[in-house]
Amino acid sequence: MAEVPYHPTDRRPIKARGWWVCEWMARWLATRGVSANSISVAGMVCGILAGISLALTGQTGAWHQVAWLGAAVLIQLRLLANLLDGMVAIESGRASRVGELYNEVPDRVSDTATIVGAGYALGGDVVLGFAAACIAIFTAYIRATGKAAGAPQQYCGPMAKPHRMALLTAISVFCGVTPTTWQITFDSAGHGLVTIGLWIIVIGGLITSIRRLAKTAAFLKGNTT
Repeated sequence: MAEVPYHPTDRRPIKARGWWVCEWMARWLATRGVSANSISVAGMVCGILAGISLALTGQTGAWHQVAWLGAAVLIQLRLLANLLDGMVAIESGRASRVGELYNEVPDRVSDTATIVGAGYALGGDVVLGFAAACIAIFTAYIRATGKAAGAPQQYCGPMAKPHRMALLTAISVFCGVTPTTWQITFDSAGHGLVTIGLWIIVIGGLITSIRRLAKTAAFLKGNTT
């Protein structure tokens, strides 16, 4: 696959890029010829498996706590892949001509799979899961559309990708390490902590969309304040 020099100027601000362990991992992967695109695909696989793990928590059986913890680990592995793909591209100084597609499309698949899976999780709501996934895609759509229109990409929250995944990770860890009796439902339909998390994603996502639209419009109108 054809490669081009890679000199990014507009990236999501992530403090972990400066951690020595992340820098070491990126160098290790780059020196072994691992491509940024393959890392992006691996992250997508983790996102899909995280959604499956979340959905499996709704099944009966004592092993559902393992599914919760598995989901938490897979979500974080997906985020790690999202971090390392760009770092590896920079470390190698090269990126494929379809790198942007690999950067964006797997992320949308991962978000959808994980959040929809949360809708099927124990204490979740299926319709709300699909709604939250749509909102997540919409926030990314606004960011990408702004970039296409000539504005800087807007990564602001309060419910950007890292925030959504942090929330679902926290819920998964809590449900995975606490007794089932702690996971209280608040209605006869069995809605619980996951439903609350999905509502936070929906409401926070709508606020995020409005903020990103406003910032993008202001820039395009020549007002950067």
